[in-house]
Amino acid sequence: MAEIDKSLPNVKRPDEEVAEIVNLEEETPKGPVEITEDETGATIDFDPHAISMPEEGDPFANLNDLLPEDITNKIGGRLQNDYLEYKVSRADWERAYIVGLDLLGFKYENRTEPFQGASGATHPVLAEAVTQFQALAYKELLPADGPVRTQVMGASNPMKEQQAQRVKNFMNYQLMDQMKEYEPEFDQMLFYLPLAGSTFKKVYYDDLLGRAVSKFVPADDLVVPYTATSLDDAEAVIHVIKISENDLRKQQVAGFYSDIELNKPQGTVTNKLEEKEREVEGITKSQRVEPMYTLLECHVNLDLEGFEDVGPDGEPTGIKLPYIVTVEEGSRKVLSIRRNFAPNDPLKNKIQYFVHFKFLPGLGFYGLGLIHMIGGLSRTATAALRQLLDAGTLSNLPAGFKQRGVRVKDDAANIQPGEFKDVDTPGGNLKDAFVFLPYKEPSATLLQLMGIVVQAGQRFASIADMQVGDGNQQAAVGTTVALLERGSRVMSAIHKRLYVSLKQEFKLLADVFKTYLPPEYPYDVVGAQRNIKVADFDDRVDILPIADPNIFSMSQRISMAQTQLQLAMSNPQMHNMYMAYRNMYSAIGVKDIDRVLPPPPPNQPKDPAIEHIDALGMKPFQAFPGQDHRAHVTAHMYFMATNFVRNNPSVTASLEKNILEHISLMAQEQVQLEFQQEFQVLPQMQQAAVQNPQMQQQLAQISQKIEARKAILIAEMTEEFMKEEKAITSQFDHDPLLKLKQREVDLKAMDTERKMKEDQNRINLDKAKLVQNREITDDKIQQNEELANLRADTAIEKSLISADVKLTSDRMKAKDVKTLKGPRS
Repeated sequence: MAEIDKSLPNVKRPDEEVAEIVNLEEETPKGPVEITEDETGATIDFDPHAISMPEEGDPFANLNDLLPEDITNKIGGRLQNDYLEYKVSRADWERAYIVGLDLLGFKYENRTEPFQGASGATHPVLAEAVTQFQALAYKELLPADGPVRTQVMGASNPMKEQQAQRVKNFMNYQLMDQMKEYEPEFDQMLFYLPLAGSTFKKVYYDDLLGRAVSKFVPADDLVVPYTATSLDDAEAVIHVIKISENDLRKQQVAGFYSDIELNKPQGTVTNKLEEKEREVEGITKSQRVEPMYTLLECHVNLDLEGFEDVGPDGEPTGIKLPYIVTVEEGSRKVLSIRRNFAPNDPLKNKIQYFVHFKFLPGLGFYGLGLIHMIGGLSRTATAALRQLLDAGTLSNLPAGFKQRGVRVKDDAANIQPGEFKDVDTPGGNLKDAFVFLPYKEPSATLLQLMGIVVQAGQRFASIADMQVGDGNQQAAVGTTVALLERGSRVMSAIHKRLYVSLKQEFKLLADVFKTYLPPEYPYDVVGAQRNIKVADFDDRVDILPIADPNIFSMSQRISMAQTQLQLAMSNPQMHNMYMAYRNMYSAIGVKDIDRVLPPPPPNQPKDPAIEHIDALGMKPFQAFPGQDHRAHVTAHMYFMATNFVRNNPSVTASLEKNILEHISLMAQEQVQLEFQQEFQVLPQMQQAAVQNPQMQQQLAQISQKIEARKAILIAEMTEEFMKEEKAITSQFDHDPLLKLKQREVDLKAMDTERKMKEDQNRINLDKAKLVQNREITDDKIQQNEELANLRADTAIEKSLISADVKLTSDRMKAKDVKTLKGPRS
C-alpha cells in the first residue's frame, strides 16, 4: 500500500515517485466563469450562488467538492500547462544531469568504435567525489546519538535548561527511533545531492502513521517557475507524486480526494531522467508493472470568488491566497483544493512544507552538482583512460598487411606463445612480405595529462587526502591551520549550506510537534521514562543541528584539537589542561572519557592544616565565603614564621596569596552587613536601570560607595595583618641559626644580583660588538662599491683614450696615403 503523505493539518496526502509529462489539450469550461491569468497566479470569478459554502469548523475542507466541474477543469488544465512550462524552463539543467549520470561508471560500456572490443572503462573521479562526500556528510550530520541539539535563547536559568534538554531528547528520540524512514532517506539524499546539486525534504504530519514525517524528494520530482529564487518566494511549487490505482481509490473513499471518475492509467510512463536513472542502476522494465497515476500537488496562489480574502470593510481585497491543488495529470481532473494557511493567521502566509538542500548555488533556483562542475574533467579523464587502454591493446596485439600471394596454413587458428607456423611464400624474405601498422606504446604524456585532470577534479571537490603535518610533526600551529583551511574551503562552504537547511528542517518538525502533540506527551526510552510538553516548543529554545558548521570531518576535528593542545602545552599556566586533553579525546571519538581522564575534583573548603599540606605539596587551594577568616590568617602567619617555610619562598607566596583572599572575603562580608538594605534592592535596580538612565546613575553611585568602603576595610585589615606578622616574626628573631640562615640567603641574593649585572654587561658588550662589526662591514661594502665605481670610470676613460688614439692614428695613416698618391696622379 502506498504511503500516505500529509501536507496539511488533519489531512492525508499520497506521496510516491516521479512524474510524466503528458501534453493534453486544455478543456474549455462552460458556464458563467471568467479566469484572469497573470505571472503570479489566477483569479477565478464565477456565480457565487452556484457554490455551497464549506462546513464550519473545518478550515482545511476540500473545496473541490463545492466548486462546479467546469471551474475545476479550467484550474486543472491551467496548472498542468504551467507544470509543462516549468519543466521546459529547466530542460538544460535536466539535460546536463542526464548526460552526467553516465560518468559515474556504474555500467561497463561494450564499445565497437574505434574497433571491436575497445575499452569502455570510466574513470571513477566523479564517483569517488560523490561517495566520499556522502560518507563525510552522513557521519557529521547524523551521528548515532541523534542530529539535534538545543540552546537557550536569552538569559539562561534552570527551567530553560531543563526545557532545552527535554526538546533535544524528544526530537532525537523521534528522528532516530520513531521515524524509521528518516535515516535511510537522509543517506539516500546525501548521495543524490552532489550529483543533481539540489534535493528536497517534505515535512508534514501523517494521520495514518500518527506521527511526523520527513520525506526525501528528488529534484526531478519538485518543479518550480524559472523565475523563482527560493521556495519562500516561489509563486508555485509542484510536487509530482505517483500512486497506484488501488491506493488512489482508497483516498477517494476516505474523502481525502474527490470521488471523480478518472481514466485508466496507461502504464508506467517515465520521463528521460527516470529512464536514465533506471539504466544507470541496471533496472529493466518488467511487463508485469502495476499502472500508476501521476498526481501534481500544486502549492499555488488563487483568488477564488466566494473564498476570497476580505478586508476590514467586508469587501474582497483581490489578494491571492495560498492553496494546495492536486491534479491528476492524465485527465487533468482536480482531486482536491485546500487552503494552505493557518486559520488563526491574520496575514494568511503560506505554510511551508519543503526544505531545499543545495550543494552549490546555481544561476537559478536549482543548485549545481559535481556533474555540472567537474563533469567535463571527468569526461576528459575517461577519454584519456580509454585511449591509454586502447593503445596498450593495439600495441600488445599488433595488426598489419601481408603481401598478396602469401598464405598461412590454418590461418583461422590463433598462434600460441612459442609456436611457429609454416608460411607459403612465392620467394624472398618473410619479413618483406609483412608490414605491421605503427602502433605506439601508451603515451607517457597522455598518462601525465590524465593525472593532471584527475588532480584538478579532486582539488575542486576537496576529496584529496589532506596530509596535514606529514613529514613535519613540529610544524608551527599557524602553518597547520593554514594548510587545513586551504584543503577544506569547498567542503566547508557546502557543509555550512547543509547546516542551514538542516536547521530549517528541524524548525518545521518542531512546528509539527507543537501543532499535533497533546499538552503533555510521555514516552519510554531504554531504562527510563520521559515526557515532553507542547509549551516546550516556544521561542525560548533554539533548535540546531548537532554538527559544527565550521567542522565537516573527523580529520579536521582532530587537527584542530591537536593544535589546541599544542598551544596549551606551550604555556600550561595560562590554560585549562584538563579541557585541552578532554577535547582531544572527544575529537578522536573516545566514549568513556571520564574513565581514561578522571575530571579534577572540585575545590572544597579546607582547614588550615590541610592548606599547609597543600602549600608544601605545591597544590592549589583557595579561600571560601563563610570560613573563619581570622583563624585561617593567624594559622598561616604562625606557619610562615617556621624556619622551613621562611626558607621556601614558593610556599610563603602561596600562603600570602591565601591570606589576601581571606582579607578580601572578610571585607566583602563586612560590606554586605553594612549595606544590607542596598544589597537587597540591588537586583531590582539593575533590571530597572536597563531602560531608566536616572536609575543607572543611582546604581553607579551605590556601587562606587560600596567599592570605596570595601577598599578602606581592605587597607585597615592589611595594616592589621602586617602588624601581627611583625609581632609573630619578632619572636623568632633571637635565633642565631635563623639569623645566619637569613644572612646566607641575603648573600645568595646579592651574588645572584651581581651575576645578573655581569650577564647584562656581557650582553651589552656583545651588542656593541655586533653594532661595531656591522658598521665595519658597511664601511667595507661602501669602500668596495667606491673602488668598483672608480675602476669602472678608469676603464671607461682608458677605452675613450684608446679610441681617440686609434682614431688619430687612422687619420694620420689616411693622410700619409693621400700624400703618397698625390704626386703619382
